[in-house]
Amino acid sequence: MAADSVNPFNLSDSEDEAEQRAEDGVDAERSLSDGAPGLPSNNPISPQADAEPPALLLSSTRTSPSVEGISVAAAAMPSGLAETRVSVDVIAAQLIRDQYFLTALEFHTELLESGRELPRLRDYFSNPGNFERQSGTSPACKDQGLGPGGPLNRAGSISTLDSLDFARYSDDGNRESDERVAVLEFELRKAKETIQALRANLTQAAESDTQERNKNYKSNPEIQEPIRSLEKRALNFLVNEYLLKNEYKLSAITFSDENDDQDVELWDDVGLNIPKPPDLLQIYRNCGSALPSPRDTVDVSVGVEAGELTGNYIVQKPDLLQQQHTEMVEEFEYQISLLNEEKRSLADQIKKLQSEIQSLGRTVSPPPPDQGSHLNSLSSSSTPPRSPLDNGQYLDQRRASEPDKPHTESIPPTQTVSSPTHTSIQPHAKLKGRGTVVFDHPNRKLSPAFQQALLSFCKMSADSRLGAEVSRIADNEESVMLMLGRCLPHIVPNVLLAKREELIPLILCTACLHPEPKERDQLLHILFNLIKRPDDEQRRMILTGCVAFARHVGPTRVEAELLPQCWEQINHKYSERRLLVAEACGALAPYLPKEMRSSLVLSMLQQMLAEDKADMVREAVVKSLAIIMGYIDDPDKYSQGFELMLLSLGDPSERVVSAIHQVFIPAFAAWTTELGILQTTLIPSLLARIEKLLKQGEHGLDEHKLHMFLSALQSLIPPLFSVVLQNAPFTHRLTLQGDTLPPIEVTRFPRPASPLQDVATIVGSREMLSGLLILYDYQLEHEGTTGWDSLLWVVNQLLPQLIEIVGGITVTSTTCVHEFSRFFWRLCRTFGKIFTNTKVKPQFQEILRLSEENVDALTGNAVLTKATVPVYATGVLTCYNQDEDRKLLVGFLEDVMTTLSLSHAPLDSLKASFIELGANPVYHDMLLTVLWYGVVHTSALVRCTAACMFELLVKGVNETLVAQRVVPALITLSSDPEMSVRISTIPAFGTIMEMVTHKELLERVKMQLASFLEDPQYQDQHSLHMEIIRTFGRVGPNAEPRFRDEFVLPHLHKLALDNNAQTTERKRMDIATQLFEAYSALSCCFISEEVMVNHFLPGLRCLRADMEQLSPEHEVILSSMIKEGETKVENRGIGQAEGSVSIAASLVGEDAKTKFLSKMGQLTTSGAMLANVFQRKK
Repeated sequence: MAADSVNPFNLSDSEDEAEQRAEDGVDAERSLSDGAPGLPSNNPISPQADAEPPALLLSSTRTSPSVEGISVAAAAMPSGLAETRVSVDVIAAQLIRDQYFLTALEFHTELLESGRELPRLRDYFSNPGNFERQSGTSPACKDQGLGPGGPLNRAGSISTLDSLDFARYSDDGNRESDERVAVLEFELRKAKETIQALRANLTQAAESDTQERNKNYKSNPEIQEPIRSLEKRALNFLVNEYLLKNEYKLSAITFSDENDDQDVELWDDVGLNIPKPPDLLQIYRNCGSALPSPRDTVDVSVGVEAGELTGNYIVQKPDLLQQQHTEMVEEFEYQISLLNEEKRSLADQIKKLQSEIQSLGRTVSPPPPDQGSHLNSLSSSSTPPRSPLDNGQYLDQRRASEPDKPHTESIPPTQTVSSPTHTSIQPHAKLKGRGTVVFDHPNRKLSPAFQQALLSFCKMSADSRLGAEVSRIADNEESVMLMLGRCLPHIVPNVLLAKREELIPLILCTACLHPEPKERDQLLHILFNLIKRPDDEQRRMILTGCVAFARHVGPTRVEAELLPQCWEQINHKYSERRLLVAEACGALAPYLPKEMRSSLVLSMLQQMLAEDKADMVREAVVKSLAIIMGYIDDPDKYSQGFELMLLSLGDPSERVVSAIHQVFIPAFAAWTTELGILQTTLIPSLLARIEKLLKQGEHGLDEHKLHMFLSALQSLIPPLFSVVLQNAPFTHRLTLQGDTLPPIEVTRFPRPASPLQDVATIVGSREMLSGLLILYDYQLEHEGTTGWDSLLWVVNQLLPQLIEIVGGITVTSTTCVHEFSRFFWRLCRTFGKIFTNTKVKPQFQEILRLSEENVDALTGNAVLTKATVPVYATGVLTCYNQDEDRKLLVGFLEDVMTTLSLSHAPLDSLKASFIELGANPVYHDMLLTVLWYGVVHTSALVRCTAACMFELLVKGVNETLVAQRVVPALITLSSDPEMSVRISTIPAFGTIMEMVTHKELLERVKMQLASFLEDPQYQDQHSLHMEIIRTFGRVGPNAEPRFRDEFVLPHLHKLALDNNAQTTERKRMDIATQLFEAYSALSCCFISEEVMVNHFLPGLRCLRADMEQLSPEHEVILSSMIKEGETKVENRGIGQAEGSVSIAASLVGEDAKTKFLSKMGQLTTSGAMLANVFQRKK
């Protein structure tokens, strides 16, 4: 059928045209013969060759009729049949024989335009050898005695007949000729001829070389010469052919990839001008005997048969015996091809007759005994026996080309209705519930011929492909599959894209049950190309179908049929199709041979993970890799899996990283657990990489990589705890009794990122986990860890190594502290409170021995100044929130604050603890309790530390706590006997002014700051003035405008004015520098005209007076700022400008200050440039 070679994605009307041409060809052949055996020419149901009046069908002993035969037959006709119709094929043969080439070409063109292409003319004009001859002549020309030049010498500048586009040269005049195309076609033919000549020379050289080597082999058989290039290419072709014939598709793909310099599927690519040799199987079978030498091939033409030529055209030359022999062989081959065409046409005719007889037998009444016997004899003589396959309603080309094979006996179609006693052996009787079909017939005595002629007026069509399919109904499962295999490629392209998923069950069922591998491959190709860009739901349907297919057919067919479809689309241009491939690899993993999981599929996914640019595709690849890790059993693939894990962890997409934590790492950890290398290889490998990273990051730590490794370790905590439970000494005592086992507390474990990280899922069930936890806690509390190797490894190797790593990270890195804190928090929560109290806390406490001697203020390398303090406080002591746990945390922070203060050590570790804990409002009250302990401490150093910590805490505490607990504590400290304690409260007061909006609270802070500035006891406190100016510059841009205009700027003006009278040059320079930074930050704010005139500009002038003597470069900048401010005031006065005096009005806060000062730093080398900084742009 035509459906066997249909491309379902490039359909056109060419198929119908091909069928029409085939029917015309069959009609032409039928007009020259007397029909099929057993069917006389006057058969009433024989199809007519044309719509014209019926012509006499003359038979001939030759396949190709001659004009003489037709003339004799015409002379012998009766008078009633005087008008004998001559076949168009005979006319074409006569024109070619008499060399009327132009007439034949015009005849061929008219046949083409009428849709009745003649094979003889098509073959003749499509062969360029008929018009230009170099080394031989066509059989027709040789019989006519023409020379080597051929019947038509082609000129170099004229398009040849085989390159003509007849539609372009038609008489309609609607299309213009394209001479360029003709020239290119001519050059292409010349190039091909040159290649053919070179190949002939190469073949001759290879043959002579082969003969020489055969002689050498016979003389010295033990000497093996190296393989030649031509030999290798020929063997590559034979090996690939063998692999494809025996369904080794994947091996063939690999073999073709390894020989990328050769097209192993094309014999012409070998480079030899000899016919294709036998396949490997034939060579093996004939290895003991000499193979027949292939005959030489020449370029032959399609011409007139020798039997059609008269004797005077044949030239016999005694010295051309070999040439005549070659001509005879060619002639016989041509006759064989015509016979095969005739045989196919007869098979089609038989098929049509069978369908007509079947329809007639179902619609007419049972004939009388004499007529029934006649009809049965007629049907038995005109139709061959049927095969049970596909209900015997049709014959394919294989069956038509092998008529001598024995067929299964079956009952003719006419007996299906008229003989109910034979229904037990009918093919359709195999279907359950299907009985004999019996129709009611009228008691009439019409002849079968009359009945059929009468029924012919019903408008039914069995001539087309679809009509042939409709006219035969499948009666068994196999024939249904065959029918679906033929029809589906035609159905799919005509279904709307949005509804094509409805075809998935039909395609899969047919692909599962179809007997032909080629058809199955085509159907699966249709399945994977069914939808151009399948969405999520459509992909799920396709994947569900693929899994059902895999379950039905088994691993061998999944490997041979489904995997190649995935391989073909691994680099598809649409990401949805690549996503389908990635998901299919995971879905099919359980149904593949185990060798394929760890080789081809793993390699495909690895390639997609490394090369695909779409995030969703890489995410699906990671999930499929996780499934592969769940089914892989090759220990040698561990290193590859580890590298894939690291590669995925470093992916820039959050979707991919999330998938690696949720799916891949749990699956990979489960595999390493089975291999027994989770504790010995996987976790130590990650720890080694963290240590290496910290050593390399002394001058700059790569925080992203640290997060990557730590997150992987964090995802391995549930599998590690499962290993500890399952290898505990109490596992044999576990008895599952659902009524007696208490449920697991909801807060017992941290919330898992996915079900695969749930400990209950890993160990098997929640009941089993509950029983194990009871035994686990009892073992830790009463029996200890003796003989518990998996837990001892955690206690004696993992924890010490982690604590050592924590001591080496930079405490000022908030990200690192947070990551390690979260890791220890999850570790302690997973392993339980008893484990934390008895195994984790003692190790930290042993290192953090809190005493003044434990801190070295000179080197700063003490443990209390490292990240160990915040990690222990926020990662271990916060795991459990009961009273004793909170008391322990408060006591630890108080001890750290006291120890660091008394030792004059850096407070970075304490600040990191407050920042990490302050991010959670739950701990605010507790932190204020710690600070109050510092407020009332007897040591001024501890009270100073407490005042500094208030600045950090104010940023995250709500205003109620600030009003009730923070401000009272700061006011208490502001009246401390020690001046250093009072000064330490100023940054905290400034932060309150920046963060709080409550008016009464702001007034209290304002009063306290005013007392610092106006109280005579602070008039000579240089450090206090420095701290106030620094605080005003920091909080001024973000503070309330009223506070800035009424309090900050006037006091800065007063401080600048007082600084002019300062006699100590060092103090004067310190104050001037701080004032310059404060004014630079405040210049970014909107300042009213009144404040600008009364305070801002006078303060700048006072500061400029100091800078004229102390720093001339700063004086230039201040002059520009003053000039800019004065210009703004003038513009506002005359209404020409609005807005602020801001130098960069869009910049606020610290960012503005940073950018402004960096600009100043770039210009300090040139006074002229500095003077132009604040000039208005023209």
